[in-house]
Amino acid sequence: MSSEKLPAFIETCNVERKQDLSEDQEESQKPRLGNELEPISKRQMKKLIKQKQWEEQRELRKQKRKEKRKRKQLERQCQLESNSDGNDKKRIRRDVVHSRLRLIIDCSFDSLMVLKDIKKLHKQIQRCYAENRRALHPVQFYLTSHGGKLKKNMDENDKGWVNWKDIHIKPDHYSEFIKKEDLVYLTSDSPNVLKELDESKAYVIGGLVDHNHHKGLTYKQASDHGIDHAQLPLGNFVKMNSRKVLAINHVFEIILEYLETRDWQEAFFTVLPQRKGAVATDKACESSSHDKESARVEGRLDSDSSEEENSRNELDSPHEEEKQDKENSTGSTVTSIPH
Repeated sequence: MSSEKLPAFIETCNVERKQDLSEDQEESQKPRLGNELEPISKRQMKKLIKQKQWEEQRELRKQKRKEKRKRKQLERQCQLESNSDGNDKKRIRRDVVHSRLRLIIDCSFDSLMVLKDIKKLHKQIQRCYAENRRALHPVQFYLTSHGGKLKKNMDENDKGWVNWKDIHIKPDHYSEFIKKEDLVYLTSDSPNVLKELDESKAYVIGGLVDHNHHKGLTYKQASDHGIDHAQLPLGNFVKMNSRKVLAINHVFEIILEYLETRDWQEAFFTVLPQRKGAVATDKACESSSHDKESARVEGRLDSDSSEEENSRNELDSPHEEEKQDKENSTGSTVTSIPH
């Protein structure tokens, strides 16, 4: 391109660029009618309506919250006025009579349990604590040899255990601070059956969840340490489909129930779950005697029916003999007739 034509070319390019810019400005200044006329879906419409209703009802909701607070305040005031001695909970708490009986959960079996069983033990201890707090005759509750995996699990999943009330949680073994003559180890393997609870004694429950893998371990430990041992009088009052080994919280709750009712049978049937298939021993005896009686009656009926069959056979046999004689006689007469 020649030097003469170059300025003219540059000028034309500048003109074209200015025209493009002016067109862009015009387009930007035009109202975007397309966006305004774009249709709204039903879902968007519902959302807009709900949002509008929510904003309109804001004051109404505030008013309702105020009314609810006032109503609760009035209810609390009426409740305080109706109770002459104050709150119901305080009045119930006065009726509680603390027992002198010491109930210990021995947690020295930590190494024999896997984490799954440690968690189960923790839950059973929680249940014992809750039941003791609710009981009319709460016991002196001890948790001994507390440490290891159990303590770690409680720290991780139940940090509030450090604030538990009416419980003695100790890292020491129970034998270190309780006299040997005061101790009674509760184990289902013991030949001794407990008749009464002595409130001057300290009863030990083995804190072991092992699904019967370590059978007789608590009994052996009690015998080795020279500690008295006994089992709950379960067999005297209850007949069960399953084994007699109970969960820790069940043993704990049965003792609490017995302290309130002084009736072993009532304590067992109040606490034992239905899956155990517990039946009172007297009812079990009645049912077994009834079964025996029905078996005897069936035996008699069978013998009577067999005798009837025999007598019928005996009665039928003469008739058959007579028929046979008649047939023989007719047969002989037919043969004697001449042709």
